[in-house]
Amino acid sequence: MERFVLTDAQWALIEPHCLGKSTDPGRSGRDNRLFMEAVLWIVRTGSPWRDLPAAFGNWSTAFRRFSDWRNADVFKRIFEALSSDPD
Repeated sequence: MERFVLTDAQWALIEPHCLGKSTDPGRSGRDNRLFMEAVLWIVRTGSPWRDLPAAFGNWSTAFRRFSDWRNADVFKRIFEALSSDPD
């Protein structure tokens, strides 16, 4: 799948804050960048999770992962990492 939202530079700032790296204990996600693209698709479109395109994976799995990241304040850390670049 072609990337449309995140630049490589933005991803470099985001990646260290993601859960599911090979060094993390417990389960890990297959593709954190694709998951972030899915979250951004939901935000941009305002669609419910069940309308997530199949190219992003199973919507229910993506929503559970979103919930886990939200509860772990991952998105807060990502926002803080990116807030110096308003674009």
